Amino acid sequence: MDWNRCPSKETLAWLRVSLIHVQPRVLRALLDYAGSAAALLELRADDIAPIAGEGVALALSRGPDAARLDATLRWLEDANHHVVCPADPRYPAALLQLGDTPPVLYACGRTELLGAPAFAIVGSRNATAQGLRDAESFAKALSKAGFAIVSGLAIGIDAAAHRGGLAEAGSSIAILGNGPDIVYPPANAALASALEGSGCLLSEFALGTPPLAGNFPRRNRLISGMAKGVLVVEAGIPSGSLSTARLAGEQGREVFAIPGSIHSPVSKGCHRLIQHGAKLVQTAEDVLEELGCAVAKQEDASIAGEASTPVCDPVLEALGFACATLGQLASRTGLDAASLAARMSMLELQGRVVALAGGSFQAVASAPQRAGAPETAL
Repeated sequence: MDWNRCPSKETLAWLRVSLIHVQPRVLRALLDYAGSAAALLELRADDIAPIAGEGVALALSRGPDAARLDATLRWLEDANHHVVCPADPRYPAALLQLGDTPPVLYACGRTELLGAPAFAIVGSRNATAQGLRDAESFAKALSKAGFAIVSGLAIGIDAAAHRGGLAEAGSSIAILGNGPDIVYPPANAALASALEGSGCLLSEFALGTPPLAGNFPRRNRLISGMAKGVLVVEAGIPSGSLSTARLAGEQGREVFAIPGSIHSPVSKGCHRLIQHGAKLVQTAEDVLEELGCAVAKQEDASIAGEASTPVCDPVLEALGFACATLGQLASRTGLDAASLAARMSMLELQGRVVALAGGSFQAVASAPQRAGAPETAL
């Protein structure tokens, strides 16, 4: 053990308590009684039992599993790994207001981002090409305005939001649904590495915790809880993104949604949010204005891209910005099936349309090329 990297007495006490898995409500009562995590660990079982019961008293007297604690201390020997407890000034102030504040946060990367103003962008794992571009361009614009972009490292909209955040000064924070030593999904390993280097990976789950399904709804409250607002780019019904938006509303955060085609299944969740009071946004400027921030013209955060993608092709004009099948396009354009299929193949190669599941197509608004930014697998 490198003793120069050993956590403080109070942080170590919080770590020990967190590895015993005391329920948040019970832990809060015990901390109110003891005054600190370190003092809590010095209480006798007879003092703890009347407050938390015999089981908790016995668990606290036994302490955490020694092997798990040792593994965590070894993990902390890496200068890029941190345990942040509520007594630490780096602990996100917004999370201290939650009813179930995590006793510790495991952080990989730039912990100074935990004190920065944050904004969450979430959405569908099965995103459209246009949704991915929207998520990345909104994230880039908001990161440029000084917000750390928070999301969940999932494929689809989350990954695009992280890429956009990393492209500007605000950077990005990924909230994990597993231990900090596990990358999930594996397809986003390169993105996770970029976040650890230039952003931050954050988890309330101990080392070795697998990405169990029940962890992700719990993770979502931290995504919304850290942020001043939550933008849902694309979401079906039901979806985890709608859960995050609901939590944001309960936590007093602003909720924003991007509208889409009434025929698109990944727009239905956004439309429901708008019907229930979420703010419809078309540009990053809309978000910044709602948050009371000074805004400058954003050139690459339009949801529809009408200005950046002039319609000069009869097939694109017939397609519009909704989805359509070849049969529908043939009816609108009068082209025969062979000619239309060849034209769609050419437009797809040019990056102007994308083929969707079920045989339909969607136009894609143009987006500026990102210099030096490699594509990350989704």
